[in-house]
Amino acid sequence: MTSTRGTLPGDPGSSEATERQLELAAAQGDAYRQALDHMAQDVAKAGGTQQVGDYLIGYAIEDAEGMYHLENGKLQWRNPGSANAHVEVVVCDAADGRFIPGLSVSAALVTPDGQELGPFPQELVWHPMLYHYARNWELPQDGEYTLRVHVDPPAFMRHDEINGRRLAEPADAEFDKVTIERGSEPVDPPV
Repeated sequence: MTSTRGTLPGDPGSSEATERQLELAAAQGDAYRQALDHMAQDVAKAGGTQQVGDYLIGYAIEDAEGMYHLENGKLQWRNPGSANAHVEVVVCDAADGRFIPGLSVSAALVTPDGQELGPFPQELVWHPMLYHYARNWELPQDGEYTLRVHVDPPAFMRHDEINGRRLAEPADAEFDKVTIERGSEPVDPPV
């Protein structure tokens, strides 16, 4: 038997998922949200979230960091070089809180003196705790920035004749007074 319970006020519900399946999806979202809140509030130098339509968009600012990149079939470590900030963006389904993969996400920063940097694409990053979209940035100064995030609607298929009619519009979020303290974490990965 399928559920007709909606996951958001005004949500028409589901023609495919049972109550138990919707509960399991919500539990996934709750676990992801705990990780997101930990990253944004306890680990990052700055962070926050806002709902925009069907999306919950969040950010975290950290020191620029090294990462592995797959090049010619081999993982290569790249330190941040001259980058001095790491901007992470998360995009979740506002209905159940689960991370949305496969998106085209871009971000722009407006410096304290009004210079716009970007927009630049934010790439999907596998993280041991929290999938997110991110990139290292080279910023000219510390201070209060404005972060603008743009999300294109996902191109993936949607299952569910009722609940699948979502995530079809682009979304734009703006976060004001984002305090950024520049820094960098170059490391030597273990051999």
